[in-house]
Amino acid sequence: MATWTEQPPALRIAGLRFAWPGDAPLVDIEGFQVAAGERVFLHGPSGSGKSTLLNLVAGTLAPQAGRIEVAGEAVSGASERVRDRLRADHVGFVFQQFNLLPYLSVVDNVVLPCRFSTRRRQRALARDGSPESAARRLLAALGLGDAALQARAATGLSVGQQQRVAAARALVGAPELVMADEPTSALDVDAREGFLRLLFAECEHAGSALVFVSHDHTLRPLFDRHQDLRMLNRAVRPEAA
Repeated sequence: MATWTEQPPALRIAGLRFAWPGDAPLVDIEGFQVAAGERVFLHGPSGSGKSTLLNLVAGTLAPQAGRIEVAGEAVSGASERVRDRLRADHVGFVFQQFNLLPYLSVVDNVVLPCRFSTRRRQRALARDGSPESAARRLLAALGLGDAALQARAATGLSVGQQQRVAAARALVGAPELVMADEPTSALDVDAREGFLRLLFAECEHAGSALVFVSHDHTLRPLFDRHQDLRMLNRAVRPEAA
């Protein structure tokens, strides 16, 4: 398991409230914290607020109340431009729908965060010499060969390969916080084990915290702790609890 250092928490949430206009609250979290380098398994049924919480942390949604900090910097209350910068600098996401750009090659998709973030580009340069070299190292470790690297992301890859490309994109440039939404759902058992080994090794090397959202409870023992979102989010409807 990871050894945590004396750094600001990778994620700190306090008094967080969010609701769509005219609707009941979707998120009502008094407090939640993820230490630098910590691995957290986050689970909960549909309706417990997982997707909304991820979007609030990413800064693509703004809360009505409360504070969100990533790597010691406030996401909540910041302008949209600042939220975009914080997300690019500090957060790597593995989305359930991958969100790859179909007209780009695999390598170009992976290096995208380094084009938006000088901080992540510098980290990729320090470790691998260039963002492209970092991308190829991560993709090779995930089992993607040379032929896959030249393919278009949406037309030349299987669903499982697209998922691994999305993971490499989240990891490139060593962000302080990696958030993964059902990242192993399209992988077979062997590919899943390789994926998790790389994910854990990269996070440990970079000191990145990992928030891993999944319904696969067999993975829980691999994490430092697990959090049932129903116990965290006071806005969860009774039928979801």
